[in-house]
Amino acid sequence: MFAVIKTGGKQYRVAANDVLTIEKLEGAAGDTVEFGEVLMVGEGAGATIGAPFVEGAMVVAEVVEQGRARKVIAFKKRRRQNSKRIRGHRQHQTIVKITDILTGGAKPAKKAAAKKDDAPKAEAKKADAPKAEAAAAPLFSAPEGKGDNLTKIKGIGPVAAGQLNEQGITTFAQVAALTDADIARIDEAMPFSADQISDWREQAKALAK
Repeated sequence: MFAVIKTGGKQYRVAANDVLTIEKLEGAAGDTVEFGEVLMVGEGAGATIGAPFVEGAMVVAEVVEQGRARKVIAFKKRRRQNSKRIRGHRQHQTIVKITDILTGGAKPAKKAAAKKDDAPKAEAKKADAPKAEAAAAPLFSAPEGKGDNLTKIKGIGPVAAGQLNEQGITTFAQVAALTDADIARIDEAMPFSADQISDWREQAKALAK
Protein backbone atom coordinates (compact mmCIF):
# COMPACT_ATOMS: atom_id res chain seq x y z
CA MET A 1 0.00 0.00 0.00
CA PHE A 2 1.21 3.49 -0.76
CA ALA A 3 0.15 7.01 0.13
CA VAL A 4 0.65 10.54 -1.17
CA ILE A 5 1.60 13.03 1.51
CA LYS A 6 2.14 16.77 1.54
CA THR A 7 4.98 18.38 3.50
CA GLY A 8 7.08 21.49 2.98
CA GLY A 9 4.76 22.58 0.16
CA LYS A 10 5.58 19.46 -1.89
CA GLN A 11 3.89 16.12 -2.51
CA TYR A 12 5.55 12.72 -2.15
CA ARG A 13 4.42 9.20 -3.06
CA VAL A 14 5.55 6.92 -0.25
CA ALA A 15 5.33 3.31 0.86
CA ALA A 16 6.58 1.45 3.92
CA ASN A 17 10.40 1.42 4.27
CA ASP A 18 10.86 4.18 1.69
CA VAL A 19 13.68 6.63 2.47
CA LEU A 20 13.20 10.13 1.16
CA THR A 21 14.70 13.60 1.50
CA ILE A 22 12.24 16.37 2.37
CA GLU A 23 12.25 19.97 3.57
CA LYS A 24 13.69 20.36 7.08
CA LEU A 25 11.61 19.07 10.00
CA GLU A 26 12.32 19.52 13.68
CA GLY A 27 13.75 16.45 15.38
CA ALA A 28 16.91 14.46 15.91
CA ALA A 29 17.92 11.14 14.35
CA GLY A 30 15.69 8.38 15.70
CA ASP A 31 12.72 10.66 16.44
CA THR A 32 9.28 9.79 15.09
CA VAL A 33 7.40 12.26 12.90
CA GLU A 34 3.79 12.11 11.73
CA PHE A 35 2.37 13.38 8.45
CA GLY A 36 -1.33 14.13 8.79
CA GLU A 37 -1.79 15.75 5.38
CA VAL A 38 -2.43 12.58 3.36
CA LEU A 39 -3.83 13.31 -0.11
CA MET A 40 -4.32 9.72 -1.17
CA VAL A 41 -3.96 6.26 0.35
CA GLY A 42 -4.29 2.73 -1.01
CA GLU A 43 -3.90 1.43 -4.53
CA GLY A 44 -5.98 0.28 -7.44
CA ALA A 45 -9.74 0.25 -7.08
CA GLY A 46 -9.44 0.47 -3.30
CA ALA A 47 -7.56 3.77 -3.28
CA THR A 48 -9.07 6.64 -1.30
CA ILE A 49 -8.60 10.20 -2.53
CA GLY A 50 -8.92 13.05 -0.06
CA ALA A 51 -10.80 16.31 -0.45
CA PRO A 52 -8.20 17.62 0.06
CA PHE A 53 -6.98 15.17 2.75
CA VAL A 54 -8.03 11.63 3.61
CA GLU A 55 -9.84 11.68 6.94
CA GLY A 56 -8.28 9.46 9.59
CA ALA A 57 -5.17 8.70 7.51
CA MET A 58 -1.65 9.25 8.77
CA VAL A 59 1.87 8.39 7.64
CA VAL A 60 4.52 7.74 10.29
CA ALA A 61 8.24 8.08 9.66
CA GLU A 62 11.53 8.02 11.54
CA VAL A 63 14.14 10.75 11.20
CA VAL A 64 17.30 9.23 9.75
CA GLU A 65 19.49 12.29 9.42
CA GLN A 66 19.48 16.10 9.38
CA GLY A 67 21.59 17.63 6.61
CA ARG A 68 21.93 20.21 3.89
CA ALA A 69 21.62 20.05 0.12
CA ARG A 70 24.40 20.85 -2.34
CA LYS A 71 25.31 24.51 -2.58
CA VAL A 72 23.44 26.61 -5.15
CA ILE A 73 25.28 29.66 -6.51
CA ALA A 74 23.42 32.86 -7.45
CA PHE A 75 25.49 35.25 -9.60
CA LYS A 76 24.39 38.76 -10.49
CA LYS A 77 26.37 41.22 -12.60
CA ARG A 78 25.49 44.75 -13.74
CA ARG A 79 26.81 45.64 -17.17
CA ARG A 80 29.20 48.58 -17.35
CA GLN A 81 28.73 49.20 -13.60
CA ASN A 82 31.79 47.27 -12.37
CA SER A 83 29.49 45.46 -10.00
CA LYS A 84 28.92 41.78 -9.38
CA ARG A 85 27.53 39.69 -6.54
CA ILE A 86 27.90 35.99 -5.82
CA ARG A 87 25.92 34.27 -3.13
CA GLY A 88 25.72 30.65 -2.10
CA HIS A 89 22.86 28.79 -0.43
CA ARG A 90 22.60 25.28 1.02
CA GLN A 91 19.03 24.26 1.83
CA HIS A 92 18.43 22.44 5.11
CA GLN A 93 16.90 19.00 4.57
CA THR A 94 15.71 16.03 6.59
CA ILE A 95 16.07 12.38 5.56
CA VAL A 96 13.23 10.19 6.85
CA LYS A 97 12.27 6.53 6.57
CA ILE A 98 8.58 5.66 6.26
CA THR A 99 7.63 3.17 8.97
CA ASP A 100 3.84 2.92 8.75
CA ILE A 101 0.79 4.03 6.78
CA LEU A 102 -2.30 4.22 9.00
CA THR A 103 -5.97 4.58 8.09
CA GLY A 104 -9.28 4.75 9.89
CA GLY A 105 -7.98 6.98 12.66
CA ALA A 106 -5.43 4.41 13.89
CA LYS A 107 -2.66 5.75 16.11
CA PRO A 108 1.03 4.90 15.77
CA ALA A 109 2.40 2.32 18.19
CA LYS A 110 4.52 3.72 21.00
CA LYS A 111 8.21 2.94 21.03
CA ALA A 112 9.34 0.35 23.55
CA ALA A 113 11.12 1.68 26.61
CA ALA A 114 14.91 1.66 26.48
CA LYS A 115 16.47 -1.58 27.72
CA LYS A 116 19.18 -1.76 30.35
CA ASP A 117 21.58 -2.83 27.63
CA ASP A 118 21.16 0.64 26.13
CA ALA A 119 22.85 2.26 29.15
CA PRO A 120 26.38 1.89 27.68
CA LYS A 121 25.16 3.59 24.51
CA ALA A 122 23.83 6.50 26.56
CA GLU A 123 27.18 6.79 28.33
CA ALA A 124 28.95 6.73 24.97
CA LYS A 125 26.78 9.60 23.77
CA LYS A 126 27.71 11.62 26.86
CA ALA A 127 31.37 10.90 26.15
CA ASP A 128 30.93 12.16 22.60
CA ALA A 129 29.37 15.44 23.80
CA PRO A 130 32.75 17.25 24.13
CA LYS A 131 33.57 16.17 20.57
CA ALA A 132 30.32 17.72 19.33
CA GLU A 133 31.16 20.96 21.14
CA ALA A 134 34.63 20.93 19.59
CA ALA A 135 33.09 20.46 16.14
CA ALA A 136 31.06 23.64 16.69
CA ALA A 137 34.22 25.67 17.43
CA PRO A 138 35.09 28.58 15.08
CA LEU A 139 37.03 27.74 11.93
CA PHE A 140 39.82 30.19 12.79
CA SER A 141 41.32 31.85 15.86
CA ALA A 142 40.58 35.56 15.98
CA PRO A 143 43.67 37.74 16.58
CA GLU A 144 43.85 39.96 19.64
CA GLY A 145 42.88 43.59 19.38
CA LYS A 146 40.17 45.43 17.49
CA GLY A 147 39.10 43.94 14.19
CA ASP A 148 38.72 45.70 10.85
CA ASN A 149 35.49 46.78 9.18
CA LEU A 150 35.15 43.89 6.73
CA THR A 151 32.23 45.60 4.96
CA LYS A 152 34.85 47.74 3.17
CA ILE A 153 35.46 44.66 1.03
CA LYS A 154 33.03 44.77 -1.87
CA GLY A 155 30.58 41.90 -1.57
CA ILE A 156 30.69 41.67 2.24
CA GLY A 157 27.65 43.19 3.92
CA PRO A 158 26.89 43.51 7.62
CA VAL A 159 25.38 40.01 7.80
CA ALA A 160 28.30 38.35 6.00
CA ALA A 161 30.77 40.31 8.15
CA GLY A 162 29.04 39.06 11.28
CA GLN A 163 29.19 35.47 10.05
CA LEU A 164 32.90 35.79 9.29
CA ASN A 165 33.53 37.33 12.73
CA GLU A 166 31.76 34.37 14.37
CA GLN A 167 34.21 32.05 12.58
CA GLY A 168 37.22 34.03 13.87
CA ILE A 169 37.87 36.15 10.75
CA THR A 170 38.03 39.77 11.93
CA THR A 171 40.83 41.53 10.00
CA PHE A 172 41.83 42.34 6.44
CA ALA A 173 45.17 40.61 7.05
CA GLN A 174 43.39 37.34 7.86
CA VAL A 175 41.32 37.47 4.68
CA ALA A 176 44.39 38.38 2.61
CA ALA A 177 46.33 35.44 4.10
CA LEU A 178 43.67 32.81 3.37
CA THR A 179 45.11 29.78 1.58
CA ASP A 180 43.25 27.74 -1.02
CA ALA A 181 42.72 25.10 1.68
CA ASP A 182 41.22 27.75 3.99
CA ILE A 183 38.90 28.89 1.21
CA ALA A 184 37.75 25.30 0.67
CA ARG A 185 36.95 25.00 4.40
CA ILE A 186 34.91 28.21 4.36
CA ASP A 187 33.14 27.15 1.16
CA GLU A 188 32.08 23.89 2.84
CA ALA A 189 30.99 25.35 6.18
CA MET A 190 29.55 28.75 5.23
CA PRO A 191 27.13 30.08 2.57
CA PHE A 192 29.91 31.62 0.44
CA SER A 193 31.40 30.26 -2.78
CA ALA A 194 35.11 29.69 -3.37
CA ASP A 195 35.16 32.27 -6.19
CA GLN A 196 33.50 34.81 -3.93
CA ILE A 197 36.02 34.26 -1.12
CA SER A 198 38.95 34.41 -3.58
CA ASP A 199 37.71 37.81 -4.77
CA TRP A 200 37.55 39.02 -1.16
CA ARG A 201 41.12 37.81 -0.63
CA GLU A 202 42.42 39.89 -3.52
CA GLN A 203 40.61 43.00 -2.27
CA ALA A 204 41.85 42.42 1.28
CA LYS A 205 45.48 42.33 0.12
CA ALA A 206 45.18 45.97 -0.93
CA LEU A 207 43.31 46.99 2.26
CA ALA A 208 45.77 45.22 4.57
CA LYS A 209 48.77 47.29 3.41
